[in-house]
Amino acid sequence: MGFTVSDMETGKRQKRSRRSFTEEFKAGAVRLVLDEGKTIPQVARDLDLTESSVRNWVERARADRGKGKPGVLTTAEKEELATLRKEVRQLRLERDILKNRLGRRPTCWTRSSGAVLAQRAREERPAAFW
Repeated sequence: MGFTVSDMETGKRQKRSRRSFTEEFKAGAVRLVLDEGKTIPQVARDLDLTESSVRNWVERARADRGKGKPGVLTTAEKEELATLRKEVRQLRLERDILKNRLGRRPTCWTRSSGAVLAQRAREERPAAFW
């Protein structure tokens, strides 16, 4: 698991390097839990994964299959939400630019103008948006 003698003496544990997995691999792990009835800890041990990773994949798969917890978004809904949030951010920025052109702002823009507009846009958004 990545322990050394000095780590065990000091009680420290080496941090696991971040790994990435293909969608096919994740689907296989999820299939073991949902279709073959294995437990999440058992699958995590067998595939040398963290339980939290397997649990997250299983919860996402359940939501995508329509059997998730109430309020859990499907993958498609998450993608749509991200796209809509990006669009709203862009539209607010464009709106602020137009407001400033019609208002009493100088017509010459400085490098800091973009930062000011971005800050205003952040202040208008609820904290949960970030």
